[in-house]
Amino acid sequence: MSTLPGKIKHELMKALPPTLFFFFILHVVTLIRALMIKGTGISVGTSGSVLIASLILGKSVLVADMLPFINRFPDKPLIWNVLWKTLMYAMVALVVHFLERLYDYWKDAPSLIVANHKLITEINWPRFWAIQILLVTLILMYCVIAELARVIGHRTLKTIFFGPLNGSRE
Repeated sequence: MSTLPGKIKHELMKALPPTLFFFFILHVVTLIRALMIKGTGISVGTSGSVLIASLILGKSVLVADMLPFINRFPDKPLIWNVLWKTLMYAMVALVVHFLERLYDYWKDAPSLIVANHKLITEINWPRFWAIQILLVTLILMYCVIAELARVIGHRTLKTIFFGPLNGSRE
């Protein structure tokens, strides 16, 4: 029975870094979107929706990392896995980003087909791709950090980044 709470704690601790990362970057994206659409009357997501999205993305990354094809190049230089994972996560982000916009249009349309047509014809494509480029850049950053942590270890990366844990210089 004591293994279940330990397993839950272990899974929550594994989900914490990607969740916090995505919580931060999704707030950055939301802020940029708000600045881009200021004065257009379009609503922007709230911190609550960003929190839910970051929890979903954080757990999705952990689930994706368990798939055999996601860690395709563990013995090659890091760039291989970084670019592969960035591509995989970016494709998911593209689909989610498009579906998010589609949902906004579907709320006012009589059907999903009409909403999709309206989205494709009316969306501000430069803004959509600007957000997507930002997301891919941030996902790339996440993949670089995650791959470095995988290779050198999380504790070593923390020490390199924040200094020794006990506060003394080594």
